Amino acid sequence: MTTDTATDVFETHRPVLLGVAYRMLGRVADAEDVVQEAWLRWSGAARDDVREPRGYLVRITTRLAIDRLRQIKARGETYIGPWLPEPYITDFGDTVPDTAERAVLADSVSLAVLVVLESLSPLERAVFVLREAFGFPYGDIAAMLDRGEPAVRQLAGRARKHVEERRPRYEVDPAQRRDLTERFLAAAADGDLEGLLALLAPDVRLVGDSGGKARAPLRVLETADKVGRFLAGAARKSLPDLSVRFVELNGGPAVLVLSGDEPDAVFQLDIADGRVQTVYVIRNPDKLRPLAGL
Repeated sequence: MTTDTATDVFETHRPVLLGVAYRMLGRVADAEDVVQEAWLRWSGAARDDVREPRGYLVRITTRLAIDRLRQIKARGETYIGPWLPEPYITDFGDTVPDTAERAVLADSVSLAVLVVLESLSPLERAVFVLREAFGFPYGDIAAMLDRGEPAVRQLAGRARKHVEERRPRYEVDPAQRRDLTERFLAAAADGDLEGLLALLAPDVRLVGDSGGKARAPLRVLETADKVGRFLAGAARKSLPDLSVRFVELNGGPAVLVLSGDEPDAVFQLDIADGRVQTVYVIRNPDKLRPLAGL
């Protein structure tokens, strides 16, 4: 395999590798670093005996991501306020034509699922991502992780049970989410408390991630009254140069708030039964930086 061919092969599989790394880490910069390290190992490896490059590259990427995740957990970093994954630009385009497959990929990268995945061990998370999001056979996953297939099946069952018990229920229909997001945005921008209360579930939660570097609630807000009053109050304090645009992030519609040309916040909603169940607000400037220019 020539260097040019090796580069072409790697670039063909880069989206999958980045998808695996991001779902493993929930951090865009770390995922990109892992994929870059995978490229260095791939470019320097003896590739003549590699029969299935996709599996080989996913194995390298997964192992690197596990190592990175263990390092992150070992550091035990203290995060100010609630933590949310970094927003991840998702545009499956024509690369995933099957509607069911698109729904699975979108769900596996949603903020709600990624928050739950943070509570899994690195190995459980790897098995869950490879099996549930990308559909790898248990035997292939076992080879990637140097584990026996029975052990991998046990890890998969434990991870799946953990995720199902803790993940919130929400609608994934993009048209419904977009419609309710537009109505939510209009009510929030106008400071329309009654309009917001009509859209919010009684037990709605607002999770704000600022990392202590921007204004956002340092605790999760609960109940429609508290969330509605916070959003209505925030609208009255907004700056005159703010603008908004709709983007697709983490597999669903989201609102990107700009201050001038700079990202200021991201809003995304979880919806069920026609009501907003969770409002995610990301204001940490470090997490918003990759969205500049959208």
